[in-house]
Amino acid sequence: MGKPNRALWIAGGAAALVLAAAAFAVLRLPSTRAPSAPTPAALASKADKISAERLVGRWLRPDGGYVVEIRSAQVDGRLDAAYLNPRPINVSRAEWRRDGGGLRVFIELRDVNYPGSTYTLGYVPE
Repeated sequence: MGKPNRALWIAGGAAALVLAAAAFAVLRLPSTRAPSAPTPAALASKADKISAERLVGRWLRPDGGYVVEIRSAQVDGRLDAAYLNPRPINVSRAEWRRDGGGLRVFIELRDVNYPGSTYTLGYVPE
């Protein structure tokens, strides 16, 4: 048998030292748990803090340039809304409500080629 290769022995020892250090570091990490899902009460509380005025504005549908324009949001859940494609399409009903951690918008269209088409949209502050 020949002499052991010193470079190979040093490399093997260094690799073992690195593995030992990595194992020690892993063992010393604090335990991490996935964050728990918020409770319905926490979501409702968060939704209560969001003003329906956050809905007011022009909202663009990215796949074609359709626009929902919300002009005002009433405390009772009514919305003054328009739907543009790019011309106005009659909005027969528009309303909002609180839903979990955000706000939910419902819009119904009644016009030529839009016989009761609806949108249900969610506003999530994140």
